[in-house]
Amino acid sequence: MTRGRLRVYLGAAPGVGKTYAMLCEGRRGRERGRDVVVGFVETHGRSRTAALLEGMEIIPRRTLAYRGASFTELDVDAVIARRPKIAIVDELAHTNVPGSRNAKRWQDIDDILDAGIDVISTVNIQHLESLNDVVQQITGIPQRETVPDEVVRRADQIELVDMSPEALRRRMAHGNVYPPEKVDAALSNYFRVGNLIALRELALLWVAGKVDEQLDRYRADHGIAGTWEARERVVVALSGGPEGDTLIRRAARIAARSKGADLLALHVTRAEGLTGGDPAGPAHRRALVESLGGTYHQVVGDDVPRALLDFARGVNATQLVLGASRRGRFAQLFARGVGVTTTALSGSIDVHMVPHEEISKGRGRPSKSRAALTRRRRLTGWVLAAAGLPALTAVLRPLRDSLSLPIDILLFLLAVVAVALVGGMWPAVASAVAGFLLLNYFFTPPIDEFTVADPQNLVALAIYVLVAVMVSTVVDVAARRTREAARAGADAEVLSALAGHVLRGESALPSLLARLRETFGLTSVALLERRPGAGPNPGDLSDPDAWHVAASSGTAPSACPGEADTAVAIDDAHVLAAHGLLDAADRRVLEAFAAEAVVALRQERLAEEAEQVGPLAEADKMRTALLAAVGHDLRSPLAAARAAVESLGATDVAWSEEERGELLATAEESLAKLDRLVVDLLDMSRLQAGVLGVSVRPVSLREIVPRAIDDLGPQADRAEGDVAAGLPEVVADPALLERALGNLLSNAVRYTPHEEKVLVTASRYGDHVEIRVIDRGPGIPPEAHERVFLPFERLGDRDDHAGVGLGLALSRGLVEAMGGTLAPDETPGGGLTMILTLPVSSRATSAGGRATEVG
Repeated sequence: MTRGRLRVYLGAAPGVGKTYAMLCEGRRGRERGRDVVVGFVETHGRSRTAALLEGMEIIPRRTLAYRGASFTELDVDAVIARRPKIAIVDELAHTNVPGSRNAKRWQDIDDILDAGIDVISTVNIQHLESLNDVVQQITGIPQRETVPDEVVRRADQIELVDMSPEALRRRMAHGNVYPPEKVDAALSNYFRVGNLIALRELALLWVAGKVDEQLDRYRADHGIAGTWEARERVVVALSGGPEGDTLIRRAARIAARSKGADLLALHVTRAEGLTGGDPAGPAHRRALVESLGGTYHQVVGDDVPRALLDFARGVNATQLVLGASRRGRFAQLFARGVGVTTTALSGSIDVHMVPHEEISKGRGRPSKSRAALTRRRRLTGWVLAAAGLPALTAVLRPLRDSLSLPIDILLFLLAVVAVALVGGMWPAVASAVAGFLLLNYFFTPPIDEFTVADPQNLVALAIYVLVAVMVSTVVDVAARRTREAARAGADAEVLSALAGHVLRGESALPSLLARLRETFGLTSVALLERRPGAGPNPGDLSDPDAWHVAASSGTAPSACPGEADTAVAIDDAHVLAAHGLLDAADRRVLEAFAAEAVVALRQERLAEEAEQVGPLAEADKMRTALLAAVGHDLRSPLAAARAAVESLGATDVAWSEEERGELLATAEESLAKLDRLVVDLLDMSRLQAGVLGVSVRPVSLREIVPRAIDDLGPQADRAEGDVAAGLPEVVADPALLERALGNLLSNAVRYTPHEEKVLVTASRYGDHVEIRVIDRGPGIPPEAHERVFLPFERLGDRDDHAGVGLGLALSRGLVEAMGGTLAPDETPGGGLTMILTLPVSSRATSAGGRATEVG
């Protein structure tokens, strides 16, 4: 069965018109004679969206019961049984009610697609999993419903439904998105202009990335190797030399000339291993590229021009920036160089040759490569050559009458190959020459003379020497390449681990040094830092008092650079000191480690400073909010109480008993309000400081809930409790639990209409009991659920007499101090439900097992 096709309408924010566009597409398909049904559409009360549903076939929803309420969800089985050509299913990221066929709606849609039915759906950019934390950072509101990016990327068509922030806010103000009572709060919070601009940019960039993927896939499917200049991509080639900064800045200027151009820096490392140079260079240039908005890449290749062009074509680059050759004119007579070769092979890619100050300085003399084989193997090869050929001669000499000369030559050739495999090229070459002499003297007529009578025998011996030398050379090169490949692989693995540790950040420096010590078998590695106040002085390298160990791994780290076997100077203030022997190639990798070690050290210190500043900033924020709130909320009850007391004490006014009672009641109420406020502030301060006293024990909710309702005073008749008789005890502090419930009830009563009552229920779910405070008020937008728990926060604040906004923040703090949780949820039918979860007492658990629900 052919899988159905998925079309997704993507929007930057709610209200841009995704559902409207989806339904318009459905109606167009229906008018063209296609079988279209509506599986699930949420109109959110928008009349123009609801009008598009008129006349369309709607699959009845499935009704599910959950926690005492009824919910409707997409009926997947009914849609598949109906087998339309196209099914319209709204809200791709929606989380289904427990008991549904799948946990997520995108999984429902997958089932429908598997049945061969095309699906049209919608999703907002904030619901993509990869952007979830970014959206929370922008808006300050976490998104609990997410969909994996891959689900959306697999869509056959993605259409961006775009709208300017100003137009969307006008739609909001006209009541076309949310009901009028929610418009002010939405416009001042989630739908601020800055938020909408950022979300719109995220949506545009994400869709642009999807378009790039589609373009790359199309070019690959159709075998198109040439560059399509759909968007400018500038690749700058770095050789590792000091001219890199000049090239990067030049390439950044070229990229800046085109709006939206990409900048990519590429360093090609030759396969024979790492080269010399400034070890801090790559890290510095990576930082420079990233600061200019580009990305840094590194590939390995022997043929540098081809590696450059393969990478450039792979990323669909339009321009390539190279530095002018540092090779001298004499050297250019024998080889064209990287720049000239790249230009000749570039095809449609524009190549810029940029002059720089390093041109006249030449490339410098390359470092001598290390031997292919170990010293022990080379010595073994020489011994085998010196002893093996005479031994072979002694064995073959008695048999020379029965063996022909070609057989003798092949046996000597076999011995030379064996020497080459063990000792490399030079022992094998020596063996070939010695074998030539032995064959000539002992086996080639005339015997026992260094002459050759038959010219054919001379040719055979010459071919023997040539083949022996060629085989020796091939074996030596193969051994050299094998060793270099192993070293390059080890270096790459080490540097990859280095980069990973630094990027992850947490405890990067100690683990980095430990990995370095283990990789090279060192006794100890230490990052030394010059003590504050000690300026650069070559004479203090052996003075332990001038240095301190910033980080180390291993036993007995060096106290100063002079004590180390190997010391790598990173800058004037830092040195990497190691105990153990290193060869030249290992030292180059050590220099790269040293440069990154300083980066890791700075990263750790920045994190420590941020951690120290965080509590101070939070405390300052709390202090500022406290002063701003207390300025009004403390003065109001004080002023009312003072006015009442002064009025009672006035001697020039004769108060009636009724008037005196009213004044006393006013004073009492104001002082009670002041008392509650002060207690809340003190408790919040204790919570912030972590010194709130908590004494938990098994508690019966049938005792706590009625007391919390009674604490409402005159408002107690506006709340009722429903706690089952068999409900187990919970683990809590009775006083704190009563206080938290009292705050929740007071808040719920304040926003519930007078004709409705606040309901308190309690049910057991596994090892926890959920206490629900249910009101029928205006509710809270899902995106603001977490913000209401911030201290000194009142959502949609319009009431100057509602207090400093500590109730919910204090309630959550008290509940979490007892080991519970407090979270908001929407009341079915309208309103807010606060869910307080506490663990069941251990004695209740042992007595009753792990029952799913009681009451």
